[in-house]
Amino acid sequence: MTVDSLFSVAGKKVVLTGGAGVLCRELAVALARRGASLVLIGRTLEKLQAVAEQCRQADASARVHALAADVTDESQLRDACRHSVDFLGGLDVLINGAGGNKREATARPDNPFFQIPATALREVFDLNNIGTMLPCQMFGEILAKQQAGNIVNFTSMAAFRPLTNVVGYAAAKAAISNFTQWLAVYMAGISPAIRVNAIAPGFFLTEQNRFLLTEQATGNLTPRGQAVIGHTPMKRFGEPADLIGALLYLVSDASRFVTGSVLAVDGGFNAFAGV
Repeated sequence: MTVDSLFSVAGKKVVLTGGAGVLCRELAVALARRGASLVLIGRTLEKLQAVAEQCRQADASARVHALAADVTDESQLRDACRHSVDFLGGLDVLINGAGGNKREATARPDNPFFQIPATALREVFDLNNIGTMLPCQMFGEILAKQQAGNIVNFTSMAAFRPLTNVVGYAAAKAAISNFTQWLAVYMAGISPAIRVNAIAPGFFLTEQNRFLLTEQATGNLTPRGQAVIGHTPMKRFGEPADLIGALLYLVSDASRFVTGSVLAVDGGFNAFAGV
């Protein structure tokens, strides 16, 4: 087997939730460019269609379909599951990219932990946890019936280390890491040809965390942003393209004996003790 074939995703049938997000847009284009067929799922159809067009621009022969669905809504997701499999003609890979944080669930001087609304905490928990578990149930059942397939979840550095302020997000992502390992064992019991892993990005500038890391007015780093860079041995934030290699590894035969793993893509953040 050559290196190219080992990491190949050509012909794979892939469902990607959160497909309009900053990070997942880059991953969708990378997969399409390499011959995978894609269904992009998210809340806003117009944004998903724009990503689908980016995929076609990267490869005119790319098969990409956009589906609007809320990953926390069981009924919407069940319909999306059926339409996805119909479009793709089957399923090989589920990538759970939907997730995120919200300002109201973040502890700040003007929003101390004791006053964080339960509604905000539930929204962050549901988007990250239910928004990962429900797709794993519905699409995972298809993989279980065919006795083969691959699931990749997205967790965070906040799952390794309880980062200050992001109380709801950190707890939610820690739960996803735990669930990934649980599901890997469960699915291997059904078939060793079903693998479940996760990617834990370090600090990437996204719409959800930009307000924490950069000043809105000037674009300069906030004290928190400066602390992050100071604690990252590679001395920069991640770029969406930095996730491509990790994803290709996990969804290809290159990782065929890897399951239950959480792969950090963090510029060394988790390895650095600060001294």
